[in-house]
Amino acid sequence: MLEYLRNAADKPLAKVLMFVLIFSFVGWGATDWIFGGVSRDTTLIHVGDAEISLQQFNEERSNQLATMTKDEQRAAYTDPAKSAELTQNVMSKLTMNQLMANRAYDLGFIVSDKRIVDEIRATEQFQSNGEFMPWMFDSALRNAGLTEQDYINALRSGMLRQMTVGATNVPVAVPEFAVDAMYNARYSMRDIKYIGVKFADFKIPEPNEEQLQSFYVQNPKVVPETRSVSYVFVAADNNKPDEYDEGFKKAQTIEDMIISGESMKDSAEKYKAKFVKIDNVKRGDKLSDKILTDDLVAKLFSMEAGVESELLELKEGFAILRVDTIVPEHNADFKDAKKEIIGKWKKAEQRKNAYIAANDMLINLNKNGSLKNTKSASVTRTEGAPLSVLSATFAGQEGNNLIVEDNDAFYVLHIGKNVMPKPDSKKKESIRKELEQMSSKYVMDDYSQFLKRHYPVKVNEKVYRRFITK
Repeated sequence: MLEYLRNAADKPLAKVLMFVLIFSFVGWGATDWIFGGVSRDTTLIHVGDAEISLQQFNEERSNQLATMTKDEQRAAYTDPAKSAELTQNVMSKLTMNQLMANRAYDLGFIVSDKRIVDEIRATEQFQSNGEFMPWMFDSALRNAGLTEQDYINALRSGMLRQMTVGATNVPVAVPEFAVDAMYNARYSMRDIKYIGVKFADFKIPEPNEEQLQSFYVQNPKVVPETRSVSYVFVAADNNKPDEYDEGFKKAQTIEDMIISGESMKDSAEKYKAKFVKIDNVKRGDKLSDKILTDDLVAKLFSMEAGVESELLELKEGFAILRVDTIVPEHNADFKDAKKEIIGKWKKAEQRKNAYIAANDMLINLNKNGSLKNTKSASVTRTEGAPLSVLSATFAGQEGNNLIVEDNDAFYVLHIGKNVMPKPDSKKKESIRKELEQMSSKYVMDDYSQFLKRHYPVKVNEKVYRRFITK
């Protein structure tokens, strides 16, 4: 594209196009320069017409951290999985609260100032001998790091939420037949007979070359696609406007040099930016490199070889990615995989022989109605036999004979009578409460989906990547 424009630079049409492009870029740059430093968007989540700001996220995150133990707080800062879980919890809570607030507003619900005052005065935490004490109220807010308005807003939000979802908290009546059905399914037992045929019981001689090659044609070792990648990184604290602007300008200059034909390495060295090259990256790899997060690795695997990415804004600065080479997925050479193939071939032969033996037993069982050396057991859904046998037992019908495959054996199984459990009022009551909770959860989930359809939720990915993801 650039070469075409250079070659056609003297043509009138090309000059017009170049003028339009330059004017567009200049206009965009000027707008960013005029407004970018003073009115950057900090909206994290849009919920219908309402907005949840980055400040609200940080406040709620601080509130949740304050309720954690020191060990939990440490994990939230040092363990990426725990940090991501905390972020998700905060965003979910803020989103759900805003969905409820939107619905309360549309329904015309109002919590008056008088009701707020009455609620505060009636709170035992702020009372002494049954009388409201302002100093106790102020002390509690101070210890919690809240202002009076923060507490009032949270209290009003909670009341509106209760008014909106109160009906969904009413226990859902569960019919007796549902309780009985779950009780019988969970605690019933079955009488079975089974015998195992282990793969390892069959001794297999060493394979010859022809057998291995024939086996490898059907079971090749696949070498996954790998990529050699590189990137330029310009460090900048994007929470500081001056540092953000300086880093952005430097990154743009490096990007322009790369577009004009300079190598990424030379461009980075000229402006003292970080240049990194990594070979043999596989899809889904967890890299030790702090810049190449899972999202950026996924992006690299969506790019073509020899192509640089656009300028990417990260929390710690700016980056430009490049895919240098791609080695497509392919089958490994037979010689390189030979040792591994021998083991697989032997196990396949053992499995085949074990199945033949198990099938002969099944034929005999179907013909004669019994087998020698079988184990008899009364089993539940979780105990009494190997898990694969238990699963097949309760999935099948009384009187069935079948072969069940496990990781290292085949089992020949006869499913006997179903044994119903004895009545147990405590277990039934526990099941009833479980079903009520499940039903209430389903109602709440349906209502949440209803709210999300009416007030679409959209995360501002730019703000999310810049300030929250690492």
